[in-house]
Amino acid sequence: MAHTGTLVLIMFIAVLAPLLVHATARWLPVPLVVFEIVLGIVAGPDVLGWANSGEVIDVLSHLGLAMLIFLAGYEIKFDRIRGDTLTRSAWSWLVALALGMAAGLLLAQGGGFERGVYIGTALTSTALGAILPMLRESGDLNGRFGTVTMAVGSVGEFGPIIAMALLLSGRAPARSAVVLIAFALLTAGAVFWALRPKPPWFAAVIDKTLHSSAQFAVRFVMLMLVAMLGLAEVLGLDVLLGAFAAGLITRLVLQGAAPDSSELVLSKVEAMGFGFLVPLFYVVTGIEFDLKALLGGGRALLLLPVFLLLFLAVRGLPVWLLAPKDLDRRDRTALALFASTALPLVVAITTLGVDDGKLGEGEAAALVGAGMVSVLVFPLIAMRMRMRARGREKAPDRGAEERADGVESW
Repeated sequence: MAHTGTLVLIMFIAVLAPLLVHATARWLPVPLVVFEIVLGIVAGPDVLGWANSGEVIDVLSHLGLAMLIFLAGYEIKFDRIRGDTLTRSAWSWLVALALGMAAGLLLAQGGGFERGVYIGTALTSTALGAILPMLRESGDLNGRFGTVTMAVGSVGEFGPIIAMALLLSGRAPARSAVVLIAFALLTAGAVFWALRPKPPWFAAVIDKTLHSSAQFAVRFVMLMLVAMLGLAEVLGLDVLLGAFAAGLITRLVLQGAAPDSSELVLSKVEAMGFGFLVPLFYVVTGIEFDLKALLGGGRALLLLPVFLLLFLAVRGLPVWLLAPKDLDRRDRTALALFASTALPLVVAITTLGVDDGKLGEGEAAALVGAGMVSVLVFPLIAMRMRMRARGREKAPDRGAEERADGVESW
C-alpha cells in the first residue's frame, strides 16, 4: 500500500506541475522538468517526508529514464544536420569532452577515474528536449539558427551516451571499442532493415489498428525499445545507448513504412512517455535528491556554482569558438547558451553514477542543481538575444527608404 500511496502522490505532482508552468508563464517561463524535480524534493524525505522510493517505484523510474532517452533519439533528424554544421558540432563536443574529463578528474579528488567520467560526461550534455519547444514557438526551429542548434544539441545528447559506453564498461578500452563496434554493426543492420521497403500489410495493419485496442504500431515501438535495451545489456553496454539507438531506428521504420501515420504513432508514444513514465522519473529524481547534502554548507553547495560555470566553459566555449562562420557574435553567444543548457542527461548520468556507487550524493545533487539553474537562466538569455537579432534583421534600412523616396519624388 505504501507503494500505491507514493505512486498516487507522484502522479498528483505530475498533474500539478503543468498547471504551475501555465500559471507562472506570464512572469517567468519555468521548464516543466524543474517543477517536477522541485515538487519531488518537497514531497521527499528531506522536506515533508510524504514520499519514499521503493522497488516498484524504482522499476517504473528506470522505465521512465529509458523512455526519455528513446524519445531523445527519436527527435534527432540527421537529414538536417549534415556537412560542415555536423562536423563543427562534433568537434566542439570532442573539445568539450576533453575539457570535461579534465575538470571531472580534478573535481573527483581521488575518487577514481569512473567518478571523473561521470562528472565529465555530464558537463558535455545538452538539453535538446528543453530547447526545441522554445525554438519552435519563436519560429527559429526551421531557420538557419534552428538547424545549427539542433546539430549542436543532437551531438550533445548522442556524444555523452557513447562516451559512457566506452569509458564506463569496466573493460579495457580496446575491448570496449570492439563491443561498441559490434553494437554499432548490429544497429546498422537494424537501420538497413528499417530503410528497406516494408510489405504492404505492415502499413495496412498500422493504419487499421491505430484507433483500436490492438495498437500494433505502439506495441511494435515498445518491442524495439525493449529489444535494444536487451541487446545493450547482453553486450555489457549502458542501457541508455540501447534506448537511444531504439529511438533512431524506430523513427526510420515508421517514416519509411507508414509516413502518413508516423506522427500519430509518435503522439501516442509521447503520451505514454511524457504523460506517465518520464514525469515519474523526474519526480522520483526529486524524491531521491539529497537536499541535506547540498544545503549542508559543505563542498556540495560550493560545487553548484562551479558546475554552472563549467557548463558554460566546458560546453559553451567550444561551441562559441567552432560555430559556423555565417553566425554573427550575438547568435554564436545564444547558441553557446543553448548548448550549455543541461538537465535531462545530467539527471540520467548522475542517477546511474549514484546507483553504481561511483558518484557521491552531494556531487550528484550539485550537478542536478546546476542543471536546474541552467535550464532556468541560459535559455531565457539566449531567447532575448535571438529576439534582438530578429528585430535587427527586420528593422528597415532608413537610408534605403530615404533614397527610394528621393527617386520617387524625382
